[in-house]
Amino acid sequence: MGDPASGSVHIPWYATGFRADGLEAALAEIAPVAMRYGASAYGLHRSRDDRHRFSQMARFPDKVSWERYWFGPEFVTWRGQHSSWFQVPVQYEWYDVVLEGALAAQPAAAS
Repeated sequence: MGDPASGSVHIPWYATGFRADGLEAALAEIAPVAMRYGASAYGLHRSRDDRHRFSQMARFPDKVSWERYWFGPEFVTWRGQHSSWFQVPVQYEWYDVVLEGALAAQPAAAS
């Protein structure tokens, strides 16, 4: 089942006005920064039913690593620069990872 201290953080974002495409691009820039703070994975999903709704996820070995990312200079600056692009408050959730699965990527066939 994995390390009980490790977890997956889920951050719901909701774009304001006509900022959804801009917020998508901005989130795509800040999400990978999690890897600099010890994340082993990250993701960003955009709802097809509500194009203003996003879900950012990151997998961290412990909550302290997550907090270093969330309160780190890159994310603090990012939130300041884009504060009018999303609804507040933004309330993340820390999840214990119970089970994960995935298919391995297949190598491209030689032509």
